[in-house]
Amino acid sequence: MTSVLDRYFDDLDVEFATTRRLLERFPEGHADWKPHEKSMSLGRLATHVAELPGFAETMLTSDELDFATRPPAATTVRSAAELLTIHDRTAAAARAALVAMSAEKLDELWTLRAGDQVLLKDRRGKVLRQHLVSHIAHHRGQLSVYYRLVGVALPWMYGPTADEM
Repeated sequence: MTSVLDRYFDDLDVEFATTRRLLERFPEGHADWKPHEKSMSLGRLATHVAELPGFAETMLTSDELDFATRPPAATTVRSAAELLTIHDRTAAAARAALVAMSAEKLDELWTLRAGDQVLLKDRRGKVLRQHLVSHIAHHRGQLSVYYRLVGVALPWMYGPTADEM
């Protein structure tokens, strides 16, 4: 029998490897750097990228997440080694949860709320795709700009970068 991972998320291992290559290049000593006063710090953004696969495990093991009772962590990691530890743990947990999940569960509704305010309510499969692939790719794009601005050579992502030609 084909798992949900193999059937609907067969690109996930490639996405996780791409994320890992970017996190490996985290520039220690720049965790507090921001390109703009309204931006997240480089360390906070990189930590968010490393933690995002853990959100998938939450989506697969519960019907909702309420930020009023479980606020998002505001951790900021300061080294590539710490980022890789977080990413590897959350990616493995997301992967295992997808392997164990039934395809029928993808069609069930999943809700993100902050108390009485519903922030998101949609099919679990759609929310998973958005947060495991699209959301992480979006933040990898931001992170690659941050890296470029502080002089970090960018790794291959969806093709070679100017640094890898």
